[in-house]
Amino acid sequence: MNARFATLVLAAVVVLSAATMSSHAQEPTAAGLWQKLDEDTKKPVIWFLFVDRGGVFEGYAAKTFPQPGEDPNPICTRCTDDRKGQPMLGLPMIRGMKRVGLKYEGGTVLDPRDGKVYSAVMTLSPDNRTLTLRGYLGFQFLGKDDVWYRVPDSGFKEVDPAILAKYAPERLETKKGKAKAPPR
Repeated sequence: MNARFATLVLAAVVVLSAATMSSHAQEPTAAGLWQKLDEDTKKPVIWFLFVDRGGVFEGYAAKTFPQPGEDPNPICTRCTDDRKGQPMLGLPMIRGMKRVGLKYEGGTVLDPRDGKVYSAVMTLSPDNRTLTLRGYLGFQFLGKDDVWYRVPDSGFKEVDPAILAKYAPERLETKKGKAKAPPR
């Protein structure tokens, strides 16, 4: 009787563990392409590529949309850390975001306009369509929100192949012309 009870308990633990891992694997993730839109024109300003590094997420500048007369290949001249003098394209703008369900905490965001690095949190919408980044100094309630919008997977073909090769090689076009999409 004790052996049978132990077997049933073990089986229940295995089933619950599998169900928990399966539901977590199907949760939406910030990994992928996101775009920041101009508040007035609603046109894209920049695309970010978010990459999952074992539960810690980083966001890289994946595509810029320079206005006429702007430098098409800007560098981060106002950065004060290891990003100083680096090209904006491919620059890690968001670092150290640790996933907690649909929230991402403990990270930082770089404002390349002034080179300042702010503490940051992110919240992913349950429908996986919007990502809200909150940058702040000291206290979250003193921060500012930016809402970014998911770029469809077809957008990967518009990202510089060098960026994809460095941060998301699985997204590079294959010889048959289709990119391999990772599970979400």
